[in-house]
Amino acid sequence: MPSDYLERILNARVYDVAQETPLEVAPNLSARLGNKLLLKREDMQSVFSFKLRGAYNKMAQLPADVLAQGVIAASAGNHAQGVALSAKRLGTQAIIVMPETTPQVKVDAVKARGGEVVLYGDTYDDAYAYARQVEAEKGLTFIHPFDDPDVIAGQGTIGMEILRQYQQPIQAIFVAIGGGGLIAGIAAYVKRLRPEIKIIGVEPVDADAMSRSLQAGERVRLPQVGLFADGVAVREVGQETFRLCQQYVDEVILVDTDAICAAIKDVFEDTRSILEPAGALAIAAAKAYVQREQIQGQTLVAIACGANMNFDRLRFVAERAEFGECREAVFAVNIPEAPGSLRKFCECLGRRNLTEFSYRIADQQTAHIFVGAQIQNRADAAQMVAHFEDCGFKTIDLTDDELTKLHLRHMVGGRSPLAENELLYRFEFPERPGALMKFVNSMSPDWNISLFHYRNHGADYGRIVVGMQVPPHEMAEWQAFLDTLGYRYWDESQNPAYKLFLG
Repeated sequence: MPSDYLERILNARVYDVAQETPLEVAPNLSARLGNKLLLKREDMQSVFSFKLRGAYNKMAQLPADVLAQGVIAASAGNHAQGVALSAKRLGTQAIIVMPETTPQVKVDAVKARGGEVVLYGDTYDDAYAYARQVEAEKGLTFIHPFDDPDVIAGQGTIGMEILRQYQQPIQAIFVAIGGGGLIAGIAAYVKRLRPEIKIIGVEPVDADAMSRSLQAGERVRLPQVGLFADGVAVREVGQETFRLCQQYVDEVILVDTDAICAAIKDVFEDTRSILEPAGALAIAAAKAYVQREQIQGQTLVAIACGANMNFDRLRFVAERAEFGECREAVFAVNIPEAPGSLRKFCECLGRRNLTEFSYRIADQQTAHIFVGAQIQNRADAAQMVAHFEDCGFKTIDLTDDELTKLHLRHMVGGRSPLAENELLYRFEFPERPGALMKFVNSMSPDWNISLFHYRNHGADYGRIVVGMQVPPHEMAEWQAFLDTLGYRYWDESQNPAYKLFLG
């Protein structure tokens, strides 16, 4: 490893603004996992994230005359707060370009720390491009959120603290990856002094730029990224962070939304702190790693890297945590439309604790029931399916079906004989004024909406499911509409749950 990173980290200036955060045992989670899980509590920083370490270290290294001219950054949240706070402490001005979709709570937090906020574009990439333009026009210094040696070194002080705080054997350290600055800094330090410790990166399944890049041997730019874990929603990792990850990261684990929500709940139960989705990635991966490797009695470290959570998003997190912990399963069950059938099904259920039960008559022969039940683990759900089948009821396990979990469980029974030529699509769009109107105005006036469901989860994006009656000879126009709309979409017209309950 280049010696300059060890030196940079040892000499990093972070403690003017950052604190050495605790490395705490998560007692309940450790007991469940059969391993000691230590949480590095970066959520306890003054800006509730590790980001101020790298931002301040970078700015503190600038020559006085350069610093005096001011700095600029692009960020959707945590880096923005770190730059704003650092600028205030160092006596200079900071302009922060944030996407227009940024939640107001994060905009207000940056302003409260003295930053001048400029809202531009829908995504981080839009904000980044505009920030670089303003940088050139005004002669400011751009503070990169991850792809800068001084920023990487600032984040690397977390690795330095971990090894000083816990000098006994550690099997693995789990680190969230967005652009890669956090894991690059930690890995550069830990692998120099304790090369036997595994450094394991974590990404959401729909924002896996580093995982794909490491597999390809070169940086891969994602065409789009999921927005739930907005703190790591990066389309392309840094050049320097990629180089360091190639050299020092042992593997990258991918986790889904349900696993992230379950990890947020786990940390809350142990600490009474609420991590943001990106902040809980490492905990979700540690759980997945223990299950995969079947290890016992080892020590694992997870970086709880941020807690800038929007309060309204908790509703969605609480609902999905049960799926992430495999504590709830949902099924579609067919029973004969005949006297006594419902009683027979209830007998088949036995003493199961139900979480949901929806039913509406479908036709004269068959009734379709949507049922949710508490389970102990994923295998328990499979056993329930087998039991229902043994009782003579055709059953589909819908626990992993995204359309069911987001929409259909709230809409069961919506059949209509009038819905000819119906297409069913899910859409995801930025939660901003005018987004829904843009969708409606873009449609052909000849198409009829036969089904529409929208649910606000308090996230940075909205989700709708739409049934649209499009004549077969107008399918080319429909595809053109989808291509020009600019929103993420999924064709659910062949989804088995849709066909059972709505089609």
